[in-house]
Amino acid sequence: MAIIIKPIVTEKMTAMADKLNRYGFRVCPDANKLQIKKAVEELYNVTVVDVNTMNYKGKRKSRYTKAGLIVGKTAAYKKALVTLKKGETIDFYSNI
Repeated sequence: MAIIIKPIVTEKMTAMADKLNRYGFRVCPDANKLQIKKAVEELYNVTVVDVNTMNYKGKRKSRYTKAGLIVGKTAAYKKALVTLKKGETIDFYSNI
């Protein structure tokens, strides 16, 4: 079971990383804070100070087309905000 699915790289998360040293990750819905902390420390070789998690429900979406009304739902997911020790950073673009 992979704990970390992918990092969240948006304008808001980049600003948060610069100011507060916090990084966002999309994580497995079954993962707890201790598992997330261990996974981030092993994957990026950093020291994690704090982990905050949020569960997002899927939203109902509908749109009108020629064929009629199409109804669907976006996926539910869990997001983790990880605070690192002062002076440490994560570079998501080093592999590119």
